[in-house]
Amino acid sequence: MKSKNDISDIKTKKEKQSKAAKDMWVLRLYVAGQSPKAITAFANLKKICEEQLKGKYSIEVIDLLKNPQLGADDQILALPTLVRKLPVPVRKIIGDLSNTERVLVGLDLLPMS
Repeated sequence: MKSKNDISDIKTKKEKQSKAAKDMWVLRLYVAGQSPKAITAFANLKKICEEQLKGKYSIEVIDLLKNPQLGADDQILALPTLVRKLPVPVRKIIGDLSNTERVLVGLDLLPMS
C-alpha cells in the first residue's frame, strides 16, 4: 500500500513531466532535398535552438521531394519553411533562416522592436 507521501511524489513527477512537455518546442523544417538553402536553413535553425531553447526542442526535417503529401497538412507553399507546431499558436517562417532576429521574432522568442 502506498503512503500519502508516495502519492504526492507521483503527482509531483507527473506535474514535472507535463510541465516539461509544455516547455518543449516542436519544430518542423520542410525542405526540397539537400539543396544549399535547405542545408543552410537547418544549420541556422540548429544554432538558434541551441542558443535559445537549450535542449527543450525537437526538429523534424521533412523532405518534400521524398514525401510531397506531408506538406499538405501545414499548407506549405514555399521552401524551406519552418513550422512551429508547439507551443501554440502555429507559426511559419519561410526562407533559409539566416536573419536570426527575424527568426527569433517569428518564433516569438524575441519581441518585435
